[in-house]
This record gives sequence, C-alpha cells and structure tokens, in this order.
Amino acid sequence: MNAEKVVKSGQEQAVGAWINYLNQVRLDRLAEALSKQNINFATAMETIETAFAAIRHDIIFRNRGGDKGMHGFIAEIAEYGIANARQQIVAKSAIYVWINDNGPDDLHRGADVIQQKFVQAGGHLSLRAVAEHLRRYPEYLTEGHKYQIPKDHYDKIMTYLAMPADVANKLPTSTGEFSLRQWKEVHDFFEINGIDPSKLEPSILEYCDVQQDAIAAAFDREKGHLQEADQEQRDTAYQESRPTLAEGLKATTTAAAIEGATTFVMTVVRKYKAGKKIKDFNQADWMEIAEDSGKGTIKGGVRGASIYTLTNYTATPASVASAITTAAFGVAEQAHLFRNGTIDEVQFIENSEILCLDASVSVLSSFIGQVLIPVPVLGAVIGNTVGTMIYQVGKESLSTKEKELIERYLKELTDLDEKLVTEYGQYIEQLNHCFAEYMELLTAAFDPDIKKALDGSVALARYMGVPDKEILDSYDKIVNYFFE
Repeated sequence: MNAEKVVKSGQEQAVGAWINYLNQVRLDRLAEALSKQNINFATAMETIETAFAAIRHDIIFRNRGGDKGMHGFIAEIAEYGIANARQQIVAKSAIYVWINDNGPDDLHRGADVIQQKFVQAGGHLSLRAVAEHLRRYPEYLTEGHKYQIPKDHYDKIMTYLAMPADVANKLPTSTGEFSLRQWKEVHDFFEINGIDPSKLEPSILEYCDVQQDAIAAAFDREKGHLQEADQEQRDTAYQESRPTLAEGLKATTTAAAIEGATTFVMTVVRKYKAGKKIKDFNQADWMEIAEDSGKGTIKGGVRGASIYTLTNYTATPASVASAITTAAFGVAEQAHLFRNGTIDEVQFIENSEILCLDASVSVLSSFIGQVLIPVPVLGAVIGNTVGTMIYQVGKESLSTKEKELIERYLKELTDLDEKLVTEYGQYIEQLNHCFAEYMELLTAAFDPDIKKALDGSVALARYMGVPDKEILDSYDKIVNYFFE
C-alpha cells in the first residue's frame, strides 16, 4: 500500500473540508442574522401598531386635549412609538418612555427628560410655548432637561440662527416663509432667556404630521420606512455572508502552507526510508527537498483558490472541488510526459483514467466519512483515509476480476451520484418554488391592512391543508367562534 499517497490524499481532502467549514460558518451566520431580523421586524411593527392604537383609542376617540390640544398628546405617543420602532428594527433596545401624567415632563429617553411643545399659533415656531413652560418651571433646563419641538419648526430656527443680520434685513418684514420679524424673535428668544440652542431638539415628525386627520398617513409612511430599514438589515447580512477576497486569500495561503509543509515532511521521510539520515543530507538533498516543497506550496495555493472559488461561485461540494484540482494536476503532469515522449497515447489515457478514479474514490470516501462523523474536517479526513487505504489495498492485491468488480461498482456509484445530483437539483428547485409560495402567503397573512391580512390568513390556512369548515373566513364564522 502506498502510505504516502494515502497521507497526501487525506491532506488534500482536509483542505477542502476546512474551506467547506469556512463557507458553512458564513451561511450559518446568515441564517442566524435573518432569524433575528424576523424578530426585530415583528417587534418594531408591534410597537408602531401599539402606538397608533393608543393614539386612536386613548387620544382621538376620547377627544383628549380637545381640538386645540389633541395634537400635543398625539405628538408625544408618535415620538415614543416611532423612535422605539426605529431602534428595534436595527436590533437595539427601545429608548423612549411616555410619562403620560400631565406633569412638566412628557418623555424619558435614557437620562434625558423631555418636554414637547407643538404650537403653531402666531407663527412663533413653538418658542413662546417653551418660554411659558420655562416661566412656570424656571429650573427645568438647569436640571439637564430638554425641549422638543416639531422638526419643521426646529429646522427653521436653525436656519435663522445661522443667518447673518445683513441677510435677515433683506427679508420681508413680517410675511413670507422667512421674515425679519421671525428672525428677530428667534434671536431674542435665546438671548433674553439665556438658552443654549442645544437645549432644543427636533421631533421625528413635523407639526402637520401630528394632526388628527394626518397622523394615520404619517404612521403608514413610517411603516414603509421600517420595511425599507428591515430590507437594508437583511441586505447587509447577505453581503456579510458572501465570500470575500480576504477570506479567499486566507484559504489560498493556508492551503499553500499546509501542502508545502506536507510535501516537505514526505520528501524528508522518503529519503529517510531510503536509508539516509537527516544529518547526512547534502546540498543536493536539501535542494531537492526545497524544490518539492516549493512545488507543493504552489499546488496548495492553487488548490485553496480553486476550491474556494468552485464552492462559492458554482454548485460544487468541497470534496469534489479538491478532487477536481488533484485530477487536473495529475492529468497535466501526464500531458507533459506525453508531449516529451516519455509515455505513449495509450499510457496517457490509462494513467489519466486511474488518476480520475483515485480522485473519485477520495471524494466518495470523504463524503461518507463526513456523514458518519459530522465533525468539521475530521470526518472527511478519516473517511478519505479509510476509503483510500481499502482502495489501494484492493488495487494492489485483488485479482483482475475483483478489480473489475470494484471498478464497475465505482462506475455504478458514479452513475448513481450523477442521477442523485440531478434529482437533488430538481428537489431544490421544487423546494425553492414552494418556499417562495409560502413566503408570499405568509407576507399577505401579516399585511398591515386588516382585510388583506384576513384574506391572506385564509389563503395560508388553505395552502397548509386546513379544512374549509375550520377556517374563519367570514364575519359570521368569526363571531360564532369567539362568542358562542
């Protein structure tokens, strides 16, 4: 038995199994990230729905605050719900707590305590409302608290603060989108009250968004933004799971180092078995060892790059990719001998067939070993070693008839493998189609629109095989189920 060949084959399959493990780790991380993002999306949507339900039932339905003050309560809940949902969609914790006690504070955001002021009357950009609150609670800002005003009011105030006096003097006196009167009012507010602009911050929404007849549309837009953010998170997870040049270089250099070291050891052992001790190695011996090691390193680098490319950019298992590389090296060497006249055409064909057969045995053995011993790399190496050893023993000691039987058996296995690969591809295609249908139905079942969600749930139930008589697909069925 050629022990050196067995060791070499095991080393080659070990590299393939290791690269396959790297690929699997990335795919596992992607699956985990997508699973977590499902939870993030569900949590964020639940938060936004709960906030809107509170606005609809606790504020609008009860007419809390009346016509003039209702929008203030709507703004508080909207800020609380939307900001928390935006955090949750990116896997962060909710940051806002709604106080809801009609006291001097409206919201808590970590260590920040916030009072909201949404006032449009008089075109004072909510600043008079802030000043009035400061008059009632003069120590409010010295305690580290903040005021929050509509985003459009805040943006306009910041524009006025950045506007030089000579530019402001060219503005209309008191009319138009920007006016000299407002510019003076903004500057006077901060100077007279001694307030730093950093004590003011913008709300997520603008003044017009928090009105009774506009808040539903604002929340619908936010749901769209959350869906876009969710897709961005998923796209990021997918991009991070893709093969990279850095990982490819890592696979290439590692494979080169392993194969170079293996070749070095085997060359030294070969000389040692030939009766030459290491201390007696001369310059020619070391030159030969260095040459063989260099070739091994180059082959290892090519092997690593080839396996990484084939496994990530084509539907090729790592063990097969390693075998393809090994066979390619062997056939290239036979082609070189054939061109030099060292072997004839028949020998070239026979030797190439044997090389490909050896590689196929290595693939099959590694695959079986990895299935029986599901430990990364170890299973493939043990399977390859056992399978290759049996195959080597068989080649060297069995009769011609037995060899023919084995070769026929291997051919049958190869044919079966090709058949199974075809069937596997068909099953995968069928599975992808069913999965796409299922996801389409599942998305419809959880549509924010209640009617669409009901229709989607009914379709999903039928798809999953639920009998029609058990499906709540009408108002009467729903009432009978929950109230009888």
